[in-house]
Amino acid sequence: MNSTVIIVFLSILAGFLLLIVLYQQFGWKAGIRRNLREVNGRLGKILESDSDEMVYVFTEEAQLQELAAQINGLLEKHLKVKADYRRSEIASRKMLSNISHDIKTPMTVILGYLEILRINSAASDEMLMKTEQKAKEVMQLIDRFFTLAKLESGDLAPELSRIDLCELCRKGILDFYELLTNRAFQVEVDLPQEPVWVQGNAESVMRILNNLLSNAVRYGADGKYLGLAIRVEEKAACVEVTDRGKGIEASFAESVFERLFTMEDSRNREIQGNGLGLTIARDLARQMGGEIMLKSVPHVKTVFTVSFIRCP
Repeated sequence: MNSTVIIVFLSILAGFLLLIVLYQQFGWKAGIRRNLREVNGRLGKILESDSDEMVYVFTEEAQLQELAAQINGLLEKHLKVKADYRRSEIASRKMLSNISHDIKTPMTVILGYLEILRINSAASDEMLMKTEQKAKEVMQLIDRFFTLAKLESGDLAPELSRIDLCELCRKGILDFYELLTNRAFQVEVDLPQEPVWVQGNAESVMRILNNLLSNAVRYGADGKYLGLAIRVEEKAACVEVTDRGKGIEASFAESVFERLFTMEDSRNREIQGNGLGLTIARDLARQMGGEIMLKSVPHVKTVFTVSFIRCP
């Protein structure tokens, strides 16, 4: 049970104390005593059964009406907390299911290759390379899973310093040079000649860039275009990663940042998304005081924008 749930229950407890005060204040009125007993009993049953009902009291006393309204307000907050908790449970179960699927697939391939190697000692070096590649995929997935867990628990706070955003962007796009060339992508890079200093962590920024650039190559393959630009504002500097691929429908614009959210085709062999990268990128950006935003017109233009706080 999280801290919000505890706060709600403490608030409801405060409501009980207020009942006692009102009972002492108006105890000489039989009607009020009866109404207080009814409210007290009704509230007790609601909390005991954990139902979604509200407290109703039929009285002309303004204080009792106000009390009932406040109690119902607390109960509504309690219902919201329960709903959020249930959604979190569903997301956790989905996460475990997807992680299990993503680990099982390469592990099955690895075990198959190892079986062939055990039976046939003359197996090719290519098979050994494929086995190693699949093993690395498993390790990368596990690394992403634990990184996200550390970020969400607050155990992975990057050390911030003054860094040159232009230098990191140049390094990031160079890491994809061979891949982009082999796939005949049109690449446009628009970076200032002078350094753009921001508050950040170089490793975290590179991780964000790697995720956004790899997504642009993976999901924007149809458009054969990748753009990387830096836009400097008064207090912020923004990195824009653009592609002209299939894009993201407006209804999914916010969901893509949720952990383990994947589009319908993101788990096929060619795309192989696992729904962790953008969540990690968003959390890293926020820890550095920035944010990630998305604007997409499918098959026209999809832009992920990461903002950072400028330094003098």
